[in-house]
Amino acid sequence: MKKIISIAFLALLSRSFAQKEHAFIIYNSKGKQTTFKALVKDAENHKVVFFGEYHDNPISHWLEYELTTKLYERHNKNLVLGFEMFEQDQQELLNRYTKNKLTEKQFGDSCRLWPNYETDYKPLIDYAKEKELNCIASNVQRKYASLLYKKGRRSLDTLSNAIKTQMADLNFIVDTSLSQYQEIKQMGGHAMGLNMVESQAFKDATMAKFILVNLNSNTRVIHFNGAFHSDFHQGIVWYLENDKQNAIPSKQIMTISTVSQKDIRKLEKEHLKRADFIICVPETMTKTH
Repeated sequence: MKKIISIAFLALLSRSFAQKEHAFIIYNSKGKQTTFKALVKDAENHKVVFFGEYHDNPISHWLEYELTTKLYERHNKNLVLGFEMFEQDQQELLNRYTKNKLTEKQFGDSCRLWPNYETDYKPLIDYAKEKELNCIASNVQRKYASLLYKKGRRSLDTLSNAIKTQMADLNFIVDTSLSQYQEIKQMGGHAMGLNMVESQAFKDATMAKFILVNLNSNTRVIHFNGAFHSDFHQGIVWYLENDKQNAIPSKQIMTISTVSQKDIRKLEKEHLKRADFIICVPETMTKTH
């Protein structure tokens, strides 16, 4: 009898825990709880959707995949996938792999894949391959962003024209008043703070450039990037909205961010308006790498 009671108690306790604990809660920009279904419905009606992730968060990666499949149901082959995780010199390799002109081994041997590619990005790339979707290697090569950080913008002047086509125009504007860039400047200190901002903006401007290259009247883009690149409608989003020739109106852009809290039952004040939809995950969430 005691054994039966103990089992019943454990079952009740487990059920109670499951009802109170959540792997994530989605909020709107004002901090009101919403649903993944509502997020999908909104995303379907935007030209560009930014999925701001934590690179090591499994919830981010799972929902990225789920949202991609839902957007494909709506837009089919007009859907384009963009990746911060691939740099512009890798575009041809990405094209060849998704068009079955490279084996998986050849692709892996030729690309500078992120350490968590297998678990976190391969499912998206393979889905694009299966559905014959175009993918954007949107980022600038890391070594050139690093060069700008160390030696300033003029250090890029001597690069070949072919290399320069793989990055933002070297006269790109930087709005140093943006809160995200202000935060980076403070992190870098007095000596290197401005160079850190320029390096971050270089990446943002480059990703915006290649999103715009892949947009036309029919296409829709879902872009995967670290949340910092699109939080508060800044970073890449700012460059899209302020492009001199092909600016995208703010109303056509939707942003998603990922945040982490000890208690996820209420969105903390600092995260309000961070994005149109905010995925809040527990601090104790397992990491992918």
